[in-house]
Amino acid sequence: MTTIEIPTLADLDSAAARLADELRQRGATVVAFDGEMGAGKTTLISALCRTLGVADDVTASPTFAIINEYKGATPLPIYHFDLYRIESMEEALDLGLDDYFYSGSLCFLEWAERIEPLLPDDTLRVEIRVNSDGSRTLIF
Repeated sequence: MTTIEIPTLADLDSAAARLADELRQRGATVVAFDGEMGAGKTTLISALCRTLGVADDVTASPTFAIINEYKGATPLPIYHFDLYRIESMEEALDLGLDDYFYSGSLCFLEWAERIEPLLPDDTLRVEIRVNSDGSRTLIF
């Protein structure tokens, strides 16, 4: 188990860089970010995308679109999913999630527990814990 402490928002980019290094080392492409509402899932994914070469003004929560596609420093796109509004496995399958997950592209998922049975076995789970002092801890 690995932990990364994020004492303040100013430490977010360095934490995202460490997480990006971990993703490269592990060869992880599907990453499920778990945390309560307001824990900072979208904020962390935005910082991670910046680290991976995505323009800062391009990333946003895909709450209504469900999927955002970003162009980073690699030839393959980066996909950011907000699955909060998914209500059934059938709806998820209709989106073609399997195609995304096995494309080789990075897939960052918020609210992945809604589609648990569809997640690849090698999905990396990153838990974001909100600490009593407002800091965050990443555990994976």
